[in-house]
Amino acid sequence: MSFLVSEELSFRIPVELRYETRDPYAVRLTFHLPGDAPVTWAFSRELLVDGVNGPCGEGDVHISPHGSDPLSDALIRLQVGTDTALFKVSIAPLIAFLDRTDRLVPLGQERALADFDSHLDEALGRILADSTG
Repeated sequence: MSFLVSEELSFRIPVELRYETRDPYAVRLTFHLPGDAPVTWAFSRELLVDGVNGPCGEGDVHISPHGSDPLSDALIRLQVGTDTALFKVSIAPLIAFLDRTDRLVPLGQERALADFDSHLDEALGRILADSTG
């Protein structure tokens, strides 16, 4: 992916896309920035599917096709408070990734794999650990 610092300045960074069947609704992007610890963002797989087809997203993650050929590139905007990071990525690898995730868990079939009780217990444990630490 390319990290777009401004209209004139961008640089490529390695990004790992991950999908795990134990969390079938989410995809993860891990950014490996030079000199920093990797940063992982998790968001809805459906958001990524929708974003390669048209602008979408509310809150912290926005995805939209970019350029004169709508199937060439996508922009991914990540926001924390007032800080925003903008990335450009070729859509072809995103579609290939989404195709592989769909073979593991077809879109719309996530509920069959989701173990809501264990995910809730895990999330509550993390929240409680963070609030006491």
